[in-house]
Amino acid sequence: MPKLKTHKGTAKRIKTTGSGKLIRERAYGNHMLSKKSKGRKRAIATSAEVKGGMAQNVKRALGA
Repeated sequence: MPKLKTHKGTAKRIKTTGSGKLIRERAYGNHMLSKKSKGRKRAIATSAEVKGGMAQNVKRALGA
């Protein structure tokens, strides 16, 4: 079976940590920020971990 190509769109959005965790940015932080509370904007600014079944799919897309 041939090698799998890396899905470049996924590679640009998700980073792998040294321990193998997948880190992503949160959505909804680009526009219409005046109606969002400060706490909500701070929460959006933090990164999140990809978990569960989705992590398996992402690892396959990254070729890892």
